Amino acid sequence: METGSLLAKFDLLVPLATGWAAEQEEQILCNGVPLSAAQIDDARQAGVKEPEKVRLLQVEKIPSPTHPVLQAACQATNFVPAQPRGLTIQYGVFVRSDCWSDRPLIVHELVHTAQYERLGGIEPFLRRYLFECATMGYRAATMEKEAITTAARVCA
Repeated sequence: METGSLLAKFDLLVPLATGWAAEQEEQILCNGVPLSAAQIDDARQAGVKEPEKVRLLQVEKIPSPTHPVLQAACQATNFVPAQPRGLTIQYGVFVRSDCWSDRPLIVHELVHTAQYERLGGIEPFLRRYLFECATMGYRAATMEKEAITTAARVCA
């Protein structure tokens, strides 16, 4: 699926992505661990309004959508790195096992939680985030840049 085709199907993709994301967040919230006191402080500095809701789930590999249309869209945009280290879905954060103690990564993901809060939930976040990744590229996306710069500031 090319970027032009992806944008044409954007209104179909967002509900599919939202459904997948909601399922993943539920899994993380059920099986994850709450933030430590230090992580709660980091979350507040990253802009999270309700850090006590956040859960981290350690996984060997970050899951990706299995729906063929979503898989094609992910490949077309390279919207996530080949081996992502973390993935935030609102108050749920997947963290790859080998990155479990990586404070800058956790703070980066917490910035995404703050963005979910600011934008009003999974669907509005994904609509903006996926559009930025599709049109600007993952590394140039405004929301990614915010996560990178905020994590650097908090961890300095």
